[in-house]
This record gives sequence, structure tokens and C-alpha cells, in this order.
Amino acid sequence: MRKIIPVLFICVIVVVFFWQLFVKSFLPIPADTIIGLYHPFRDLYTKDYPNGIPFKNFLITDPVRQQYPWRELVISSGRKFELPLWNPYNFAGTPLLANFQSGSFYIFNILFFVMPFEVAWSLVIFLGPLMGGIFMFVYLNNLRLSKWGSLLGSISFAFCGFFVAWMEWGTITHVALWLPLILLSIDKIASSIKYPELNIKDKKLFMWIIVYLFSIVFSFFAGYLQTFFYLAIFSFIYFISRWWQYGKKRKILVLYILLNVLFLILTSVQWIPTLQLILLSARDIDVISFDNLGWFVPWQHLIQFLAPDFFGNPTTLNYWGVWNYGELVGYIGIIPLILALFAMLYRRDKKTLFFGTFFFMSIIFSFPTFFAKIPYILKIPFLSTAQPTRLLFIADFTLVVLSALGFDYLLKVKKRIDIIYPLIFISIILTGFWIFIPKEHLLIVRNNLFLPTLLFVLSSILFFALITTQKKNKFTTIICIVIMTITVFDLLRFGWKFTPFAQKSYLFPSTETLAFLQKNLGNFRIMTTDSRILPPNFSAIYRLQSIDGYDPLYLLRYGELIAASERKNADITPPFGFNRIITPHNYESRIIDLLGVKYVLSLSALNSSKLAKVFQEGQTIIYENKNVMPRAFFVENIKLSKGKKESIKMLFDSSINLIKTAIVENGSEELSANWSAGSVSIIQYSANKIIIDTKNDSAGFLILTDTFYPTWKTSIDNKQAKLYVADYNFRGVVVPAGKHRIEFYNSLF
Repeated sequence: MRKIIPVLFICVIVVVFFWQLFVKSFLPIPADTIIGLYHPFRDLYTKDYPNGIPFKNFLITDPVRQQYPWRELVISSGRKFELPLWNPYNFAGTPLLANFQSGSFYIFNILFFVMPFEVAWSLVIFLGPLMGGIFMFVYLNNLRLSKWGSLLGSISFAFCGFFVAWMEWGTITHVALWLPLILLSIDKIASSIKYPELNIKDKKLFMWIIVYLFSIVFSFFAGYLQTFFYLAIFSFIYFISRWWQYGKKRKILVLYILLNVLFLILTSVQWIPTLQLILLSARDIDVISFDNLGWFVPWQHLIQFLAPDFFGNPTTLNYWGVWNYGELVGYIGIIPLILALFAMLYRRDKKTLFFGTFFFMSIIFSFPTFFAKIPYILKIPFLSTAQPTRLLFIADFTLVVLSALGFDYLLKVKKRIDIIYPLIFISIILTGFWIFIPKEHLLIVRNNLFLPTLLFVLSSILFFALITTQKKNKFTTIICIVIMTITVFDLLRFGWKFTPFAQKSYLFPSTETLAFLQKNLGNFRIMTTDSRILPPNFSAIYRLQSIDGYDPLYLLRYGELIAASERKNADITPPFGFNRIITPHNYESRIIDLLGVKYVLSLSALNSSKLAKVFQEGQTIIYENKNVMPRAFFVENIKLSKGKKESIKMLFDSSINLIKTAIVENGSEELSANWSAGSVSIIQYSANKIIIDTKNDSAGFLILTDTFYPTWKTSIDNKQAKLYVADYNFRGVVVPAGKHRIEFYNSLF
């Protein structure tokens, strides 16, 4: 029973943190930003809240703009026993499974099939700190640390700055939470030197092999590649150090290599499509320059390890620091920080050296040092597009382990007086910041320094009391309990301040505008003229096809097409300035007509000969585009181009009628013949399959204005046909004379 008490304690603390979920049925998702920031949802509450319903944290919108819609599409496909290959609702069609953040194969997706979606989502968010805390406790306990040290480390990890900042994404923290279990299984496998023959039939060894594979596979599948990359590098070096420590046994190394080869095989269903998408995306050319403030963690933000709200907080609307609070906060608690410093100063063992070294390495490569800039100067693939602030994951993890090592050492060492030196160091820093508070931010800094200072003073008193109770076990236990209590209070207060919980009714409610679009849109698309209306990816929840989208891996071709449309000329030179979010506003462009945009949403009156007002709800106005082109149609002529530059020029040639003429890249001269423009009827339109019936007197060339992608194939009467790149971004196919059934279908590879 005593062994399970720490785990129960972790469970209780996590339940307390999520009390609003269990007591008030509020969801751990920033749904309040939906109805507080965006139309037509704000129109629902205009009478009582003319400025929109108040929301807790404007910084957290990605979970409702990315992760929630993508996961909902994944689960929807799974319920139909289909692979979630394609998202037809954004970017005029875009890969879904290949979008790593969709988390298509994550183990906890099982929850979504046995309970309501919002309940399963809440449980996934709840499991982030819970499992992270439990796995960390088990790992630290395996390092033979005291229960107090292991427990302190587990709570600090579960509610550290990295976990709190990214908790409601449901992906990033789920990648990170598996790291302690991966390291634990590495310890068990590497130490199997005691098995002379290394017999994997041994039940214990076999179990840890399974644990390793399970944890690293599902860390990968959790859905955030950059965090997994850091995790993989860290765990690899950890294995090498352990393998070296346990005698450099060749069979252990071979086993580790085989396990990772098996990992690559098991996860190929994800990384192969993702790699294909990365190669076809604009990821390398449309990113923020590393010279911009906030790309690296600014040096002054080191203070956030001690006072997380020194620069204010987005929830109190007084943040004055560089760029993004959530990207820069590495807080692990006052007491854990003191103990981590104590371990680095006075604990002399390989574990402290390893984690201390990695902590300083994470600082070196996440702050604007010369070494941190090397990958960006050399433009190393993947690394040169990855924001180094996410290395705070490694900084927090190593600090947490060091804090556990420090607490364990403090309780065991006879010379506890040495704890005074970290206290003196931190007191000097705090005093300096109290003295040199920036005058223009005096009130904010003073208010946000008060609690860290108070916690530090209380912590110092506790540590001095611990110094005086060398052999008084009961008093030591009481002091340890108080230390844990202060740490829990410190971290829960920090987490509650940043983390929003929202009413279920706020989560993608229905409105009259959305009902109108769902009834009348059919297979056409929508667009908005204002970023405050139905932001990118929201449309997927309502199964409305849109030309906008928000994804770091948007397709290069589509980005170029929209960039040219917005620029009003055949200019596809990067950068496009989208920075992951494509929201076309130039409704007068004929590219918009070609994309099948039937309805344009606006917050103001639009004066255009092609638009007719058809609906209004509150401030949200819907206009119908009278020039919209069909989603599928036959053309009469084809113009051949030798590449995309020539294609985009033709596309903007006003003498070419796009409803009658298709621009086809790299086609044969045979395509230049005249074509029959017969009838077209879309029989079925779903994410992975489109069925079209056609009838024409002679051979025709059919255009489908969905994004061209290599995994899409086409067949005519069940016989495979060649798919062409038409009109720069879309799909074209030659159809013989007569009646035919054309099927466009998607495949995994």
C-alpha cells in the first residue's frame, strides 16, 4: 500500500487541477475564444455581450483552430472504417494523415470511439499531466531516489512551464510524457548485462523491450515532430551513456539498433506520408527569419525560470515581454529550482553530470548563442525551420530530474548547510530585480515579483529548518510535507492562471449563418474577407469546404496560387507572407471563381458586380458569387505549359477563358486537340473518394478543382487513367466519348 500512495497523491493533485472539469463540467479547451473572438459565433451573444463574451487566454487559439478540428476529422474517418488520408475542407483539399499533428494513430484515439468526442478530448488533456507525473515518478524511483525526491520531480514535471503552456494542444505534452518511460526501459535493457546470453525470452527483459517500443512508437504518433526529434536525440545519447556505463556490451547495442529499426518500420505508416508532404510543402521557404525577436529565447527571459510572470501574463492582458509567453516560460517551481541548483553545485555523480550537461546544452541551443544559430545559417533541413524555443522541453525535463536529485541528496547528506549557497544566489537575483524594476512596467513587475519572493522566503525558512533537524525524522517528514505542499500550491496556481476551461455550449455552437451555408453550399466552397470570421480550419467542424487553412505544412503549389491571386498578377516568388495561415481576401480574382467559391462572408458591405447579398446574421453578411465555376466540368481547349511559371502566366492571361480552356503541364501534343464539353454530375463526394458521371459526344477533358496530390489516382469505368496537373493546382483527366463513371480515389502512398 505504501508503494501506491505516491501514485495516488499524483492522481489527486491532477484531479484537483482539473476540478472545473469534474465539478462544473467545463472543458479543458479554449472554446471561450471561439465565441469571444470570432463571427458568426459572437453574433449569438451580441445582445448581452456586444463586445463578445470575455475569454481567458487569447494566446491559446491553436487547439480549437488546429488540433481539435483535425482530430475530429481523424475520428470521423475511423468510425467509417476509413484511413484519414485527406481533408477536403481546407486549402481546397490537403493531406490529413500526412499532417503529423493530426495524431491519426495515437493510442488514446481509442477513447474517442467509446465516448462523446468532447469527453474523450477532455480525458486526453487530463491524461497529459497525469501520465507524465506517474511515468516521471516511476523513472526517478528507479534511479533509487527517495520517495520525496521522486514525488517532487513528478509533480514538477506534470506542471512545469512546458506542460502548462502546451497542455491543451493534446499533442505536444503527449509526445513529452513518454520520455521518462523510454528512459526507464533503456535503463532496464542496458542493465541486462546480468543476463549472459541476453535471452529475450526472459520475461522481464522481454517486457521492457515491449515497453520501450510501445512508449517510443506512441510518443512519435502523439503528433508533434519537433518535440519528438528532441526526445529521440536525448534518449539516444542517454542510451549510449548507459550502454557505456554497463560495459559496452555488443549484444545490447545490437538489440537497441534492432528495436529502433522495428520502430521505423512500425511508424512508417506515418513518417513516409509526412515526409512526402514536407517535401511538397512551403515549410522551407515561408517561415519567420531566425533574426526575429522571439525565434530564440531572449536572455532576459531567463528570469521566467524564477518568476514566470515577471513580464506579465496573457490572461491578465499585461504581457510586455518578447513575442509569445507560452514559448518562453520554463518555470518548474521555486523549490524545485533551488534544489536543482543545489544538485548541480554539490552532488557529484554521473546522473547529475549527465542531466546538468543537457540542461546547459538546451540553454545554449535555445538562447541566441553562436552555436544555436549554426543550423539556421547553414540552412540545415528540418532544423532550420524548427523554432528552438521548444528546447525548453529538455531544459524543463533535466531541471526537474536535477531537482529530484537535489532533494534526495539534501535528505541524505550530513552537510545540509550547503543549501545556503543556492539560496544566497537566488536572493541576490531577486534583490537585483526588485531594485532595477523597469519604471514603465513598475506595477506589473512589482505585483508579479511579490509571490515568487514570498515563496522563496518561505522556502528558505523551510530549508534552514531542515538544516537544524539532522536526525529528527518526524520533523524532517513534516518539513518534507510542507515543501511538497508549497510546491503543489506554487505550480497549481501557475497552471490555473494560464489554463482556460470553458462551457461545453461554447465549443463550436451552431448559428443561423452556419445553418444557411450547410443547407445551400453543396460541393462549392466559401471564403471570408475578414480574419475575424470563421477562422481557418473551423469550417471542417461544420463540413463546409473552404479555400483558407492554417497549417505549417501547407502545400507549396497552393500557396503559390493564392499568393498570385492576392497579388493580382502571375507572381509566385517567395516569401508569400502567409506564415502558416492562408486566408485569401481578393474575392474579385477569377482564381476565386475557379476554386468554386460560391459564398463570400464579410463584416461590411461589399460593392462588386459579381456578388449578391443573400443572408445576414448580426454583423456577418453572406454574399453569393454569381461567377462561381463548377467543381467539375469539361473544357473545349487545352493549352500546354512546360512548367509552373508558364502555367501561372497563362492562368492570369485574361484572353484565356478558364471555363472553356484548361492549362495542362507537361502534357503531350495530343492534348492540344479540340474537346467535347459534355455533361458532368458529381454522384459522390467524400474525403477519400469522388465519383462523377459524365456524358459527351466525343472525347473530353475533365477538370476537378481539387488540389492535385501524388496519392490521388483516377479510374474510368474501373480502368486506371492518367491524372494531369491542370490549371496549376488541380486535377485533369481525359474521358472517352459516351457515358462513363470517373472515380478519383486516394491511397496511403
